[in-house]
Amino acid sequence: MSAQFAFGTYRISDHEPSHIQALVSAVESGVTLIDTSTNYMDGGAERAIAQAFNKLPDEAFANVEVVSKFGYIQGTTMARLKASDGIDDVVEYSETCYHCITPEFLQDQLSESLERLNLSSLSCYLIHNPEYFMLDAINKEMDKAEMLDLMLERIYKAFVGLELEVGLGRIKSYGISSNSFAKKSGADDYLPFEDLMELAEAAAKEVGHDKHHFTTIQFPLNILEQEGLKCARWAKKNGLRVLVNRPLNVQDNNLMFRLADYDEPADYYHHLNALLEMSDNTPMKNIFNMLTQLDEVKHKFGWVGEYHSFLYEQVVPHLRGSLNEFKDSQRESIQESLELFLSEYEEMVLYECSRSTRIQLKDRLEGCELSLQNCAFNYLLKQTDIDYILVGMRKVSYVSEVMGITL
Repeated sequence: MSAQFAFGTYRISDHEPSHIQALVSAVESGVTLIDTSTNYMDGGAERAIAQAFNKLPDEAFANVEVVSKFGYIQGTTMARLKASDGIDDVVEYSETCYHCITPEFLQDQLSESLERLNLSSLSCYLIHNPEYFMLDAINKEMDKAEMLDLMLERIYKAFVGLELEVGLGRIKSYGISSNSFAKKSGADDYLPFEDLMELAEAAAKEVGHDKHHFTTIQFPLNILEQEGLKCARWAKKNGLRVLVNRPLNVQDNNLMFRLADYDEPADYYHHLNALLEMSDNTPMKNIFNMLTQLDEVKHKFGWVGEYHSFLYEQVVPHLRGSLNEFKDSQRESIQESLELFLSEYEEMVLYECSRSTRIQLKDRLEGCELSLQNCAFNYLLKQTDIDYILVGMRKVSYVSEVMGITL
């Protein structure tokens, strides 16, 4: 049986009605698995799933599995834990990203997830990128053998906590989602998946279960990054389910690319010229300058994720500061025009990125006569050791496109 498409909610928000409608459409189109995490949009992805289920009949809800993950400490979770006594054994990876997989944190995060999802239990709960401990240890120049021993000890303790949650009925099974499963075995942050079955069996024995409930692994796999196939083969031999992510967002020579073709937006220059004409005056000079600079760099983004970082870190703060100088009625009119333009601008960035990707990856994608996304999906659909391909389908049109792909 070939792999099935599943709905990935990395950028899904409960504040965006189109995202919720896309979830509804996906379930109605036959999607049977939705992947999410406690930290996706600071819990917004889980809340969006709950809202989507409220729009679906009970029988549709019963046929869909929700898989969530824990491990990251960010946003409101970080603020909440800092305001309390906190928790032990936290990896302080950066100022905005901590990580923890202790049973105590697992219990806390599972409670939060179930509340946001409006569910009494999850069919599967995953440890999310436990290798953050290794990344931090590498930065601290810890001995590699010691690092791996400590990493596996942390996973074992988490497995014990997960087996206990199975006993309580709050989850039915568990697993690990790790980018390190897709690394070469010699990489410093490679996570040796071969040891996991033994850990799961020992954890089940410790809590008094006849068998373990370790069922699922997840990792990146795509047409250019194929190292994870080794992990997939191991998983299937051990009766595990394989979920793969990043089917279209690929890394090649330390660069990111989006494997998707996009059409040039027809109304881009109409909105740009209208805004330039509107802002070609002294009070709006800052906005005019920003627009001209954006137009000049529209082809220079390596991939759309790079643009999103630029947008939220530089463009939006700049425009917000400029808009504050205007009266409410005038500000609303300008803001509406800017939103229309930025929507078109993102489509133009996608178009320019797809053109650049075709050129830069020409040799790697030799023989790809279909669209980039079809070539990428077809590669994964042919892999017999994959169960689910996680795809971010933030629009109903994306759902229709993805669910219409067959070999």
